[in-house]
Amino acid sequence: MNNISWYRIRNVIELDSPSLVVFPERIKTNIQAAIGMIDNNRRLRPHVKTHKCADVVQLMMHAGINKFKCATIAEAEMLGICGAQDVLLAYQATGPKLLRLIQLIKKYPATNYSCLTDNRQTAAEQAEAFSSNGLDIPVYIDLNVGMNRTGIAPGAEAIELYLYCNDLKGITPRGLHAYDGHIRNPDFNKRKNECNRDFTPVVTMKAELENMGIAEPVIIAGGSHTFPIHSKRKSIECSPGTFVYWDKSNSDYCPEQPFIPAAVLVTRIVSLPDPTKVCVDMGHKSVAAENEITKRVFFLNAPELRAVSQSEEHLVLEARKKHSYSVGDVLYGLPFHICPTVALYESVKIIEDGQVSGEWKNMARDRKITI
Repeated sequence: MNNISWYRIRNVIELDSPSLVVFPERIKTNIQAAIGMIDNNRRLRPHVKTHKCADVVQLMMHAGINKFKCATIAEAEMLGICGAQDVLLAYQATGPKLLRLIQLIKKYPATNYSCLTDNRQTAAEQAEAFSSNGLDIPVYIDLNVGMNRTGIAPGAEAIELYLYCNDLKGITPRGLHAYDGHIRNPDFNKRKNECNRDFTPVVTMKAELENMGIAEPVIIAGGSHTFPIHSKRKSIECSPGTFVYWDKSNSDYCPEQPFIPAAVLVTRIVSLPDPTKVCVDMGHKSVAAENEITKRVFFLNAPELRAVSQSEEHLVLEARKKHSYSVGDVLYGLPFHICPTVALYESVKIIEDGQVSGEWKNMARDRKITI
């Protein structure tokens, strides 16, 4: 954000609002920055949940990134369509999702797919489904390192699960998956200490498995907040996602990282409901609304505006008395959380040389592409 006018669009009059726009040159800059933070492209496994866009995947592949992580079958299929070499579905495939994954694997044989498991019941179900379809699929043991969402605590029980999977036909344990999204301290040194503390049991478990004669497990660890920490560890695969577009929240929490905002929300003032308020066409359907109201969007060209209420199609902002805003004025906003904001848009407009030049489809925003 060194140049205060980088986000302005010269032909914005042609752009309906609300819209989500992206800047390809800034995306490329972020991709190169991520590559520069790690010693080998093969240790990068970006999470595609942020952008859900084949065009962005192609930019990454062109830069030499060939491993990816995803959360849905649609995201996994998008990666198959792109011809990605290695894709981890960072989710426990079970029930109908497991059957869809099998269809996906058969439809895109050039892509090496894997998934997660964290208990014997799921592992047995996966093994039976894969083996009955003539498949042997890599799985990663999902470890709970403090997120308390999914996973098994690293240690004796997780080791038993790893050995159990090793004896099953249809799955082959490839390694360990440890997502530490709960670590968000804006103080980098404190964040690093928390990350190291929660990651130590993973390192210990890996060593114990190797002492048992198990082939060296691959470790996939971290997200955006801990990427600069895990990137310094030898052999660890890192899976940041937000870096490609970045957002206001990550700019605030991770000032030590070199990424720049590459996605902006465009909205217009549609009403002046009283002398100190303005209303824009950016409701719950236009920007991620999981945060409290003042932590949803930050306006680059109107930083003093403060959100006071929001509904499905409107956002009301408090302005100073005798403000100069008018109906029709364009505001450019950084979402605090870009990932779920992208999911609200079927496409993003591309901004090149300061003008709208086309659009990219967010093809994996839906739960299904063809499978």
